Amino acid sequence: MRLCASLLTILPLTVAAEQQKPLGENVQSWFDKAKSYIPNAASAPVASTAAKAAASNVVPLTKDNWQSVLTPSTTDPFEGPESWMVFFSGGNKTCYGKCTELEQAWNESAALMATDPSSPKLAYVNCDSQPVLCATLAAGPPTIWHIQLPVVQADQSKPATTIRIIGLNTTTTTARDIVKIHTERTYEKLPVYEGALHPFDGWVAKSGLLTPFGYAMYAFANVPSWAFMIVISMFSRYIMSRRMGGPQQQVNRAQQSAPLGGAPPANEPMR
Repeated sequence: MRLCASLLTILPLTVAAEQQKPLGENVQSWFDKAKSYIPNAASAPVASTAAKAAASNVVPLTKDNWQSVLTPSTTDPFEGPESWMVFFSGGNKTCYGKCTELEQAWNESAALMATDPSSPKLAYVNCDSQPVLCATLAAGPPTIWHIQLPVVQADQSKPATTIRIIGLNTTTTTARDIVKIHTERTYEKLPVYEGALHPFDGWVAKSGLLTPFGYAMYAFANVPSWAFMIVISMFSRYIMSRRMGGPQQQVNRAQQSAPLGGAPPANEPMR
């Protein structure tokens, strides 16, 4: 009876303490408790559902469509820049098999942002299946590019395209972290990407050399190491032969350095 009386005395105090907590802490506490009761076997259907939702909300980019996709969908200059989030992932070749959990987190975040009308548009690049595109953009996994595509102004001028590159941790990044890029504008803490290889405003792109550059970098990355050794060996031999003066000059030097006298010619009689 004493134990029951003590419990009855403590219960109102506990309820009052819970009511004093912020709503966000209570929701998070309830979410964590509910999550602890869900068996691990349920994660596979959740991941499958998130992948299906992401497939309908995320545009896959290729070397053939990326320029047409990453274009503002409006011509109204008063609507401001159009925001995109592009996830660069890969498989065993480009991400060394470490992007599986990140892809699940991306799918979950895409499903969440699909319910937010203010969320940016989403795109996805697999650098294993699109190596030329990743070489063209000088991009690699695992990263997310936050892009703000400007709209052509009334005077036909076009502001700069803003790109910020968010690096992802293959073990700690969660769907909540990816959503925060939009909801908390965490991308603003990073510097704006600038330089010659900027895919929209760099001099390589403006010179029309971006695609040839991508193919050249892709070919260079796929040259086997032994081919480099052969080229270096041939080049070093060429330099050494130039320094020695070539085969004919080597013969002349050998004749000049021969001692005087020696055996007489074969047709000259012996004295």
